[in-house]
Order: sequence, then structure tokens, then C-alpha cells
Amino acid sequence: MSTGFDEEYKREVLEPAREAGDQPPEDLRVRYRLGDPLRPGEVAERVREVRQCWRRARGQLKYRKLIDRLEAEHRELTPLFTAAERGDVGPLAERLRGGAERTARRLADARARLDDAAGALRLAAPGEVEELARAAGIGRAELEAAAAAARIEVRDPDPLPVSPPYAGYRKVRESLDVLGCRHLAEFLFGERAAGPLQVLGGFAAPGVPADPTALPEAVRAVSDLWARRTRDSSSTHANTVLVALRSASPDDLILYDVVARLRERRRQRASEAALLRHAVAELGIEPLDARRLVFAVLRESGPGGGPAERLRALLDAGEVYAAAVLGSSPPEAADEQEHAEAELLGEEARRRVAAAVRLRDSAAGEPDPDRAWRMLADALALVRDLPGAEEHQRRLPPHPVPRVRATAEGAGVRVDWAPSPSAVGEVGYLVVRRRDRPPDGDGDGEPVASDGTGVLDVRPPVNVPLFYGVVARRGEAAAPIVCAGPVVVRPEPQSVELVPGDGAVTGRWSVPEGAARVVVTREGRPVPAEREGFREQVPNGFTHHYVIRAVYVDAEGRAVETPGVMASATPNASPEPVRDLVVEGDPADPARLLARFGQPASGTVEILMLDTPPPWRDGALLPVAEVRRAGDRVPATPTSRGLALRPGGGGWLLAVTVAGEVAAIGAWHRHVNLPPLPSLVAERRGDAVHVGFDWPDEVAEVELTYRCGADEDEGEGRLVVTRAAYESRGGVHLTVPPGLAVRVAAAPAGMRQGARVLGPAVDTTVEAPPQVRYDLERSGPPWNRSLTVRLTSSRPLRVTRLALVRRAGQVIPQRREDGEVLGAWDEVPVPGEVSVPAPRGRGPYWLRCFADDDVELVDPPVRRLETPR
Repeated sequence: MSTGFDEEYKREVLEPAREAGDQPPEDLRVRYRLGDPLRPGEVAERVREVRQCWRRARGQLKYRKLIDRLEAEHRELTPLFTAAERGDVGPLAERLRGGAERTARRLADARARLDDAAGALRLAAPGEVEELARAAGIGRAELEAAAAAARIEVRDPDPLPVSPPYAGYRKVRESLDVLGCRHLAEFLFGERAAGPLQVLGGFAAPGVPADPTALPEAVRAVSDLWARRTRDSSSTHANTVLVALRSASPDDLILYDVVARLRERRRQRASEAALLRHAVAELGIEPLDARRLVFAVLRESGPGGGPAERLRALLDAGEVYAAAVLGSSPPEAADEQEHAEAELLGEEARRRVAAAVRLRDSAAGEPDPDRAWRMLADALALVRDLPGAEEHQRRLPPHPVPRVRATAEGAGVRVDWAPSPSAVGEVGYLVVRRRDRPPDGDGDGEPVASDGTGVLDVRPPVNVPLFYGVVARRGEAAAPIVCAGPVVVRPEPQSVELVPGDGAVTGRWSVPEGAARVVVTREGRPVPAEREGFREQVPNGFTHHYVIRAVYVDAEGRAVETPGVMASATPNASPEPVRDLVVEGDPADPARLLARFGQPASGTVEILMLDTPPPWRDGALLPVAEVRRAGDRVPATPTSRGLALRPGGGGWLLAVTVAGEVAAIGAWHRHVNLPPLPSLVAERRGDAVHVGFDWPDEVAEVELTYRCGADEDEGEGRLVVTRAAYESRGGVHLTVPPGLAVRVAAAPAGMRQGARVLGPAVDTTVEAPPQVRYDLERSGPPWNRSLTVRLTSSRPLRVTRLALVRRAGQVIPQRREDGEVLGAWDEVPVPGEVSVPAPRGRGPYWLRCFADDDVELVDPPVRRLETPR
């Protein structure tokens, strides 16, 4: 399978399905990349390729759930693909039509739900579209296209202010109500604010210039107007509104005023249509702005904006100290109920802060750092933003580790320690290393990466005394250091390898850094060696044990030997290759093969299975490891008939002779992994031979060959039978010449690597039945005639069952059932004769004998069979 197919399938099938909530495509043509029209061979091959792509894609976590669903549904679809592989694509075609209908229904349902979500505003949020697409099991892009066709706009809600830009907005709202103004814009512009107004992205009205100075100018004009009026209660309320307009941005204040009125109607359980009508007809908002405002208000998590809401948000976020500060002088609330709620929330925040401060002050005088840490943790649980508590907690060190141990391990040092007794907070550990003396603290020495309560220092200095210290840390504080040592690292020789040969052993190794030399002994006796290897002549057939030691020179000039690396080798004579290899099926076990070859004089024979032809020449001597990397060793059992193999797959069977670490390349055999046909049965039925066998599941075709008689010219044939044809005809029927034996052979067939291959063949022979000739004789007077059947043959035998049949009229009987049985005899000897009374009656009739299939009955001349009247 090419990488290009995998990438294309992921892009066009898996990614859209994953975006649709791991919903497999309903259309099987898309899921399995099926062509049109459906062809049995192409369907089987395409399904195999797609499932291989599934197995490779499952290694990626993002596809795992989707692939599991695809595999689960594939088990339900297996009968459809099995029928298609056998030539019947009807069920699969019917399922394809049903899949298209289900996909259409799913899309229609998603469109209906989107239409409900959009409502009268004809607006929907991107998150809503994605959720609906996932629930329906379709792609988001497909649903967005449907939204565009239905004139539904998909957009994010506009951000709306959550708090008033002026703290005294509640008083402003009361003053506007007293003055009879629908909103701030009407107070500023009067009749010019009748509509339509735009408030999103800046204020705009039909009679107001599109100028940044228009609103400040309007504020000054209204101020001058009210300054000229007589002072009364209305002037007081107007001044309240004007103070707000001078203190905050008029744009922001107008927008918040409109939004607050819409939120108020929403709290009163107004419907979507009622909110839109209120915004357009009563507030005079431009229809497009009104739709966007109502859409944003309806998608808000809550009305928000008041002091109580701000206090509650701070408390929910754990910022209790900030809530207490805000509650000490809360902003003016929009109504009395909200003001009272803000007072209660502020009081709760102050109580929690007071309790947390007491815990913080107690922790400051606590000598046990763990107990102080717990107090501060309780204080922070009450007030997460309590000043000074988190900083104090970070400066509390844990208890030191009770024990540290350092031991040399190969070329490194293993350091482990008991954990700190401190059970609170997140305690970490820092390991430092120093030569010649213990480290004084976490900054005195070289740090070593650590994990948990142990670490392996993989590259420490060698042949010098090393000390290790462990520091327990919690936050920014560190406990006193605890040390271990000294430990001296003297690595053994690395990559030690002994190679046995014919009467010799060769040794190789890598000298460790810092070692002066390497010494070798065999069974306690020194072996001459160079710095990086040796070669010694030794007897074949015996195992020789060696010890390879590194020698170091310490600070006082003394030579110190390591314990050493032990290794063994058994030299042997060179292996001889297998020159002849015969592999054939085992008649006793169809799943097994028998390999026969001449046993070589030296070495042990192994059979390897390779995916490609062996790349080595016959007789080549190679390292055993190299040969075994090229293939898999086939399990083999010695038997009296040869080596019994169970290869388990197809490929090249290679005979390898192994002696020690050397392998000799021998003969090989191409093995096709097609099982033999069990239970081959051939029966002769007149001029035909019926052939039957059990059809293995993994076999697509069977090649049948047959030969009639000993002479090749008598008759020979070959035909390829598919499983569908075999099952529809109830077996294979061969027309053969009479009187000749027929030898039938059947072998499984298939395609491997683009070539047609045959599996092991099984055969059987159907012998020709013996010929028996007969003659009919009529004797006796007319009133007492008899019919005598005389039988002759080239050799004596017995006919299992013989019947004489009479048929009136002009047509000779062709079967025993075509007429009246005048006589029937069992076990009739040949040569011999049998008699029956002649039939009575008028008119012509025919006589003919019939026998079972164990003999071939030869009729006399036709005139001997017809009796005229």
C-alpha cells in the first residue's frame, strides 16, 4: 500500500468522519473507496487495501476511536463483501442504496435542528453549528453550506458590556424614567432619536452627523438647554443624566442603556420575537443591529454587570480578598434587591478573610514547617489571594531525607534514598555530585538529573572517589543536604565478544576510559592478549570459559583489577551446506510440510523462512546472527520421513547449517502458502467422472488436471474452477472416454506478487470398470416362451445387480426406470446366464439390460433387443 493512498484516505474520509464526532461515513462507496459499477475482484481488493490503511492509522491516537467503530461495523458488513467476492454484488448494491437514503435523512434532520436554533433571528453561533453537525454525524462544512442555503448567518455573538461604564447608572435609569425618555439617545437627540438607531460599533442616527464630536456636542447642547430652563425637579433629574454623560463615554453609556433594557425584558421571560419587537418598535434600534443585540443577549451566560454579580464572580474564582475589598465600598447597585445581595456577599468575604488571616499569623510562629504549611494551605483554601500566605508557604522547607546510598553499577553510579518524612506539599529532590569530599549544599557540586527516589548517574568520573548529596525541596525552600560516599567507578571492558572458529577462539572488547590495560584468563590460566583483543588456538568441540578484566592505577600507583566479565565459546569445524533439499506436503497432516536432505558431516541444520530469494550464494559462510536477521526460523520436528515443518506463511525455505557462530548457506525451496485440498473424491458415473473436495476458506481458485489411460494421447485436460462455479454445480463433472482409467489432480491457485502460483496438489485415480457383454435369446413354444440373458467377459467376475427391462413402443429404454422390470438378479456370475418368462401381450416392445456402475455393460446388436408383434 502506498503512502499516497493513506494520506488521501485520511484527508477525504477519516478527517471528515473525525470532525463529525467519530461518525463513520454512511455511504459505503466513500468508506471503502468502491468504484462504479461494482466488480467482485475489485471490491475484494479495495476492501483489503482500506482495512490495511485502518490498521496503520490506528497507531495515531486521534483516529483510534473512529477506527474501532469502523472495525466493529465492518464485522456486520462481512457477509456483503463475502458474497461480492464470490460474484454476487446484489446485497452490497442494495446496502449502498440504503446508505445514501440514511445520509440524506441525517442531513435533513440536522437542517431542521439548525433552523430551530436560528429561530426568527436567522442567526446561529459557530459552536452551535459544530455541535449539531457532530450530533448528526455529518461534516461541519456540509451543515454550514446548508445554513447558507437557508439564509442562516453563522457568526459569533457580539461582545456586550457586563458592567455599567458609570457607577451611578441606577440613578440615571430612574431619572430617564421620570423624564419620560425611552433611553439615553432620546434624552440627547429628542425626536431625531426616533429611529432607526445604531449602537453597535459606535452610535449613529439618521439626523446625527457621522462625526466623533457629534455626541460631545449633543451633550453640551442639551446642557445649555436645561441651563436655560427654570429650576425644578425635572432639572435635577436632567443634571443626574448629564453628569453621567460627562463622566463616561456617551457611546458606551448609550450601548449599555439599550443592553440593560433588553436584559431586563429577558429576565421577564420575553420570547425571542418579543425581544426583537421591543428593540425595533419600542427602542427604535435599526433592525440589523436589533437582531445582533438580541442574538448576543440570548447567548449570554447571565445578565451580569451588577455589584452582586461581580462579587459572586470573585468568590467563585477564589479571589475572596478582592471580594472583601470590593464589598467594603460596593458600587451603587441598580436596585435595592441587588444592593442587599451585594452587602451579604461582601460580609461573607470579610468573614472568610478574617479566618484566613488568623491561620496565616499562627503559621508565622509555628516551628514545625509541615504544620505551618498545612495552616497556610487551609488559609489559601479559604482565601486564595490572601496577601503573603503563598509566599510564606513557598519558603517552608521539607524535612531532610533520612538515608542516602550510592553504589557503583557498571560504568555508572546508582543513587537511591528514603523519601522525606514531609507528607504535605509537592516535595522534589536534587542530587549533586562532587569529587574527593562531600558537597556542602545544593550549589556545591555538579547536579545529576533525578526522578522519584533514585537515579543512575550514567557518566560519572572514573577511578576517583565520588560523593553524592541529596537535597529535599518544596517550593523555593531546601532542606539540609544528606550525603553518601565515597564510591569509585571502575567500569569493566565493554562490548566483550568471543568468536569461535575452527580450532581457535578470537576475543574482542572496548577498553573503558581510564583503564591502563586488560588481562584475560582461561580456566585460571593467563592468556596472552593485546589491548583490544586476543586469538588463541584451542581444541574443537569443547566449551572454553574466559574472564576479561580491566586494570586501573589508583592515586597511590597501585594496580587494581575489576572482577571481570565472564564469557564462553565453543569452537567447531566449519559447517557443511545442505546441497539437496526436497520439500513436499505431509499426507498425514495437510498443514505440515516434510523436508528431506542429506545430513551434513558437521553442523546442525535449521530451516529459515525468507520473504525474498536468498541473497547469498550456495555454500557461503556467514555469521549466524546476520543470517537469522534475514528470516524467521521455522519450527521443525524430526520424523522418520524427514523434518516436519509448519511454516505458517509463504516465502523461500532456506536450509542453513549452523556450527557455533558460523552458518553455511544451503539449498532453498519456494513455498507457496496455499493449503492442500482435503478429502479429494472422484467417482465414475457412466461416461463422466464426478470430482469433489472440501474447499478451504482462503483459496480463491482450484486448478484441476486429468489424464485418461496410460497413453498421454488418449486424453488430457486442464481447467480452472472458481468457488462460485464449484458450489453452483455441486462439484466438477469431467466427460471421459469409456473403458479407460482416469487420474485426477487438484491444486489450490492464487496470485502472489503479481504472478499466478499453485499450492500442493492432491491426486487420485478412478479405474475403468470391466466390460461385460450380454446377449438375449428367446426359446420354447409360443405358449411357454422364455428369455435367456447370456453374460460374457474377458475375465471371470460377478455383477452386483442385473435387471432386464421391457419397454413397449418404438423407443429403446435408456434407464432402468424407463420401463417394466421383467427380472432382477444379485451377484450374477460371469460367464453365466439367467432366464425369465417372456412377456405376454400384443404390439412391439424393446428389451435391455442394466447393471450397477461396478461394470460397463455392452449391449448386443439392436436387432436382438427389438421384438416386433
